[in-house]
Amino acid sequence: MGAMTNRLADTLSPYLRAHADNPVDWHPWGQEAFDEARRRDVPLLISIGYSTCHWCHVMARESFSDEATAAQINDGFVAVKIDREEHPAVDAAFMASASAFTQNLGWPLTVFTTPQGAAFYAGTYWPSRARGGTPAFRDVLTAVREAWTDRHAEVVSSAEAVVEALRAAAHAPESGVPDARALRDAATSIIEREDREFGGFGGAPKFPMATALRFLQHPAAGGADAVDRALEAMAASELRDAVDGGFFRYATGRDWTVPHYERMLTDNAQLLQVALDAEREDIVRGIADFLLNVLRRDGGAFGAAQDSESWIGGERSEGGYYRRDAAGRAALEPPTVDGKVITGWNGLAIGALARAGAVLDEPGWIDAAASAAERVLTVNRSAGELVRSSLDGRAATAVATEADLGLLADGLFSLALATGDASWAMRGLEVLGAQADPDPVLAAQGIVRGADDGDGDLPSGPAALASAHLTAWLLGAGQEHRVRADRLVAGVAGRALQHPIAYGAILRVAAGLAVPPRQVVAVISTRDGALADRAREADADVIAVVTPAQARAFADAGFELFEGRDVSDGVVYDCRDFVCRMPVAEPRELALSR
Repeated sequence: MGAMTNRLADTLSPYLRAHADNPVDWHPWGQEAFDEARRRDVPLLISIGYSTCHWCHVMARESFSDEATAAQINDGFVAVKIDREEHPAVDAAFMASASAFTQNLGWPLTVFTTPQGAAFYAGTYWPSRARGGTPAFRDVLTAVREAWTDRHAEVVSSAEAVVEALRAAAHAPESGVPDARALRDAATSIIEREDREFGGFGGAPKFPMATALRFLQHPAAGGADAVDRALEAMAASELRDAVDGGFFRYATGRDWTVPHYERMLTDNAQLLQVALDAEREDIVRGIADFLLNVLRRDGGAFGAAQDSESWIGGERSEGGYYRRDAAGRAALEPPTVDGKVITGWNGLAIGALARAGAVLDEPGWIDAAASAAERVLTVNRSAGELVRSSLDGRAATAVATEADLGLLADGLFSLALATGDASWAMRGLEVLGAQADPDPVLAAQGIVRGADDGDGDLPSGPAALASAHLTAWLLGAGQEHRVRADRLVAGVAGRALQHPIAYGAILRVAAGLAVPPRQVVAVISTRDGALADRAREADADVIAVVTPAQARAFADAGFELFEGRDVSDGVVYDCRDFVCRMPVAEPRELALSR
């Protein structure tokens, strides 16, 4: 193996490792690439993708594995290969830059930058040969190199203009927390985009939009009927795997046909929560089976995704495995799972499985959530601090993001409620109190990230942190958590109300702040029986079923919602905005609705 392959072969990203024997002289993300570009005075070619991305595979086979193309790249550029799942802040920064050059954003993303990291041209997939008005990748390389050489001042000026525009966008003023009327208007705006023929929102390609669905399900949004229709349409379509119940990434047809067959942990964990709130137990169980039987890795944590491609008859097939029935699959090697354990994504799965396990009386799901939590908290650390990911028990160096911290903390809070174990909530507060440092290479180059606060396929950093702080406040961890959630929502609310379908997660938090909360605390020594079941069925923001000793442990840990709840056994406290009614002992005395 030559020196050029060694840079990727030893990384902890399956995506980078897959490019280790390319003839391209790849660098992983790091300061070394920028130093080399300055030394040679050449642009950087930054290629961003992920291991289950079909078109990333195609471009790798067509271009990055081609000797002539690689020679052209190596001669004129410093090439950097980035796993977007390992470095989401880097991906967001270059995605924001790329939007100045193309509206067809996605992956693989190819960005050409100055040696200082300022983008001056970008695009997504380029074929090896020109077709349909799209230039060949080698022609793009030639044009970019000529521009850098012959029109250098113009290129640098263009890059600087993009940087200034991003810097201005990143400092938009706050607009305050939306009230209930503004949130209902935002929900109406989303519902107006509903596809009443095929369900869901928008046209082709059609995504589940789990963050928007979760917002619409909040009582303050009033969009549960539209969610039910979307969920029913997706569950009955090709988007849902007919064998094991997991959902694919998106459909290329408006009627949910011809899926893009990769299956993401993020989509499925969130859709599990959507299905649970929609009382679709069949869908919940299918997704849970997929998470536990396909994505779960040795040690108990969950891998990032399952590939869309697999080997069939000695050839790579996109979706061929999934188009077979159970018997047909049995003879095939299944598509590979990206075993990268991402901190925040596991937080989504932990929270979903813990909550579903409590509602549907599946203790095995709760145990699985606890195992994943212990694994992430133990392995995804470097020098005692949480990092973004790990692979095969080895922690990567990429820093944990705000979204990682918020999503993991929220998952731990859900696990605490499902188990009655206050120690999980205490660990959730520790995670929430950690510092998400900026990516050091982005900071060193002065690369502007831009206003990356939208909720696409999963909650953004501000939304994830705001949600976790909201949950901490609801558990009685202190008014300061309410203040932090307010501040985070206020910083994004203006853009969220203008484009609500792209900000579902932050709008769901805003809804939780806009209406008085309901908290139900059942204190029952066995944590089961008719009264416990009734409590778990209630429509409330927090549902806790604890023993008297567990209630005392929560109170001792500083969660004031549980203060004094250990003095009685076999009762339920129904609290509205932290004011609790007299405890009831008969199931029928506890209202299910708000």
